[in-house]
Amino acid sequence: MTTQLTRPSQLTEPPRLVWPTAAVRDSYLAGERADCVAEGRPMEWLGAAADDFDAFVAQRRGEQIRWGVPSTLFWYVSGEHYIGSLVVRQRLTPELAEAGGHVGYHVVRPWRRRGHATRMLAAGLAECRSLGLDRVLLTCDVDNEPSRRVIRANGGVPDGRMHGEDRFWITLEAARS
Repeated sequence: MTTQLTRPSQLTEPPRLVWPTAAVRDSYLAGERADCVAEGRPMEWLGAAADDFDAFVAQRRGEQIRWGVPSTLFWYVSGEHYIGSLVVRQRLTPELAEAGGHVGYHVVRPWRRRGHATRMLAAGLAECRSLGLDRVLLTCDVDNEPSRRVIRANGGVPDGRMHGEDRFWITLEAARS
């Protein structure tokens, strides 16, 4: 696939969290492919996704049991542009309490360093609040300074390190009515 990635200056609408959608097919595949190449990760899964993107999307929509807990996957998009993913895990298992936490997120390389992760996490915290969570755990690799800045910008309070990951708690304010 030779799909060109659109530059952030070409966004025509504010990014938002949505359930996975086929409307961002080309951008999703290009962005995830760029990440796989840059990180040296296998890309076989992208071939299957490209072959039947509608089915790929359908498998990721809605609340599902992942990591042994109810979880919801969101994509951060602007129109037909895929920027990244965010997952909300409604509970912590003992394993998630050590590494992983309630929320995980990533922004694909072409969209990094533009504030998207900070805004995406803020939107994800609103989703957590709507699920009735009042405090969430986030973790990141000890050498991931950009993620640490994103978490702190959203109110993350450091809580030590376990299994090579820094831990942060974010207390969610009650929704204002």
